[in-house]
Amino acid sequence: MADIDSNAEMASFHRTEVTLCKSDQDEMRSRRDAGRTRLETGLDVSGHSRPSEVASQGSYAMRTMVQDDECDYDIDDGAYFAAADLNDENGEALSPLAVRQRVCEALKWDGRLKHDAEVKRNCVRQAYPQGYHIDVPVYRIVTTYNAKGEKDQHNELASGDDWVHSDARAVTGWYADLVGELNAGESDGSQMRRITKLTKKLARSRLDWKAKTTSGICITKLVTDHFAVVAARDDQALRKTWISIESALDESTAIAHPVFKDVNLAEEGDSEVIFFQECIGDALNKLEVLDSSDCTRSQARTAWDDVFDTTFFSDQPDNNAEAKKAAVTVTSVQTARRNDGGGRFG
Repeated sequence: MADIDSNAEMASFHRTEVTLCKSDQDEMRSRRDAGRTRLETGLDVSGHSRPSEVASQGSYAMRTMVQDDECDYDIDDGAYFAAADLNDENGEALSPLAVRQRVCEALKWDGRLKHDAEVKRNCVRQAYPQGYHIDVPVYRIVTTYNAKGEKDQHNELASGDDWVHSDARAVTGWYADLVGELNAGESDGSQMRRITKLTKKLARSRLDWKAKTTSGICITKLVTDHFAVVAARDDQALRKTWISIESALDESTAIAHPVFKDVNLAEEGDSEVIFFQECIGDALNKLEVLDSSDCTRSQARTAWDDVFDTTFFSDQPDNNAEAKKAAVTVTSVQTARRNDGGGRFG
């Protein structure tokens, strides 16, 4: 095997083509914060209680969002209400649909936004002209007491016509804990986050793939389950992780929930997971040229271009001095800082 080292190119691709730039981060954070204020104001105007807490969740909170040419970004910002605050004027408990409708009306109370908020099955969605949207899943905080008088709380999501036990913040915590554990040990948690984002980038690298492939959380769970660390070689780690994922999906396309036991993110035979597996398989086929003993750097770059449907890799400088310079730049980096409370966004 020629073993063409494409780490510098992969790191540059991740930094410039995958990780969200600061201006996009700032714009979405600003919209998120404005949405929170709008929700609270709208509830105040209508005489309803504010949520006890509003918390970012999903890929935004996990810092695994990736660039999208159409700015098709999905920010999840959960609104958590005390159950006692979700009653109608007669003191009767609101249905899950009625709760989402209340939040929807609060978000569009002054009619100033170009796009009205919409009630969806699992959230209220506020779209923006730039292309992205903010989803507001609505939860009620349920408090119970056991025989000993000990207090217990859990969250239930207003989903369709039902209240469903759910804890998206626990999922965010699960991923953050894994990254932290890897960073503290021999493996590289930062590398796992990069591999997660690069895999999500692959899954949405073609316009017509976006509606067919599986969800970001399913991809994240597959990467964490099958992550193959290769120090200072994101190109190899990515390929080995994909090989492991494809092999696992050959056995079963069911994907277990990362937090709740006996619950699946995707069931056996899920069409979107199957499509994602096909995308992974196609990418691995294109990368087989790397196994040739006479593989050139140009061929390796073309293969990675074909995988991600880009010309980025072939457009990189060829001389060794530039490659070494890029490699030095990469070793310290690979993540972009968030400005909303610290931590990493990459």
